[in-house]
Amino acid sequence: MTHAAGQSALPAGSDPREHARALHRVRLRALAGEGPPQAVRTVIGASWRRARRNGLDPGRAAEVPPLDGGDLAQRRAASGLEPLMPLLRTRLLPAAEAAGQIMVVADDEGRVLWREGGPDVRHRADRLGFVEGSAWDESSVGTNAIGTSIVTGEAVHVFGAEHYAESHTPWTCAAAPLHDPVTRAPLGVVDLSGPAHTVHQSTVSLVDAVARLVELELRAESDARLAVLREVAEPVLARVGGPAVVVAPDGATAAARGVEVPGRVWLPAGLQPGALWLPSLGAWTAEPLPGGWLLRPRSSAAAPGTDDDGVSATGVVLDLRSSPARLRVAGDDRAWEHRLTPRHTELVAALAAHPEGLSAAQLAAEVFGDAGRTVTVRAELSRLRRALGPLLAHQPYRLAAPCTTLPP
Repeated sequence: MTHAAGQSALPAGSDPREHARALHRVRLRALAGEGPPQAVRTVIGASWRRARRNGLDPGRAAEVPPLDGGDLAQRRAASGLEPLMPLLRTRLLPAAEAAGQIMVVADDEGRVLWREGGPDVRHRADRLGFVEGSAWDESSVGTNAIGTSIVTGEAVHVFGAEHYAESHTPWTCAAAPLHDPVTRAPLGVVDLSGPAHTVHQSTVSLVDAVARLVELELRAESDARLAVLREVAEPVLARVGGPAVVVAPDGATAAARGVEVPGRVWLPAGLQPGALWLPSLGAWTAEPLPGGWLLRPRSSAAAPGTDDDGVSATGVVLDLRSSPARLRVAGDDRAWEHRLTPRHTELVAALAAHPEGLSAAQLAAEVFGDAGRTVTVRAELSRLRRALGPLLAHQPYRLAAPCTTLPP
C-alpha cells in the first residue's frame, strides 16, 4: 500500500491527454500567482511553494553541472546503493524498458548515480540534462518525483505540468525512497521516468513495491549471513572466556558475551586487525573471523588519548579534501576514521563552525535553509550519533572536542 503522496498523478478512468491539458492550465495560473481553477494535489502544491521560496525560475534550466566521472564513481561508492542495483535491474528495469521509460537511481541528495533503459528515451533525457551525475533535488530543479520523494520520504508520482520546471512538463516520473536494509537509514530513491505519453496509473505502486521488495530481499540475505556468523561465533566466544563481541563487516552484531552492545557497531573505515578505538564503545582490539570480526575490550578505561567520556583529547579533524568526507579522531596508537555521507558532512561542518553548539532549528536553517525541518535534523543526528557516540553531544548539539576542518 502506498502513502497519500504515493497516489497516482493520473485519476482513475481519466484520459491522459485531457488530464495533461487541465494540469497545464492549473500550472499557468498557480505560477502566475493566481488561484488555480481546480485543486492541485497536496504534495504538488507544497512542492511548488517550496520551489518559489527557493527562488527557482520555472522557465530556466538547472544550472548545477553534472559530476565528472571521478566524482560520480566516488558518490556511487559512498552511497550504499550499489548492493541494491542487481536486484533493481532484475525487478524493475524490464518494466521500464517495456514502458519506454528509464530507470534512475539517485542518492539521498538527489544526484543521479545510475540511469538505464532504452537508447531512444535516454537520448530524450539527455536533452533535459537528465544524465548521470546531474542534480535532481527540489532546490535545483523544483518539483519532480526524485527530489520530492526525498523531501517527503514517500513514493511520489509527478505527471506533466505538475513538474515545476517548464522543460520537464513533457515528462512523467514516479519515485520511491530506498533504505539501508540493516540500519533503515535513507540511501536515496529509485525512479521510473519517460515521456508523458508513457504514463500509467500503476507505475508509482510498482516502483514503491519493488523498492520495498529489494530492501526485504537484501535484509534476508544479511540475516542469513549473520546466522552463519553466529555459528562461527559460538565456539569462539566460549574459548576467549571474557567480554567479547562478534560483528559482521557492516558492524551488525552477531553475538556478544559479557558486555552490552547495540544491534550495530559502527566500525572505522578500512578496519585492520589490532587496537582500535570506537567512539560508541571505547578501546577495543579487532581480530578477523570468517565472515566478520571478533572485538574485545582492551580495558575498562577510556581509550588512549581520551578523556573520561571517551572523547579524544588530541582533537578531531573533518577532512573535506576527499570524497566522501572523513571525520578522524586521533588516538595514541591509531586514528579512528569515519566516512561521512554528504548530509552528515554538512551537519558536522556546521557544528565544527559553531563550537558553542546549535539547536535543531538552527542546524536546520544552516543545512537546509529552513528552520522548520527539525524532524529531519534530529533523525540524521540520531543516525550520526550511532557512529560517533559521545563525540556528538546534545542540548545544544555540538562536537564534544575541538574540531579542525581541512577545506577542499
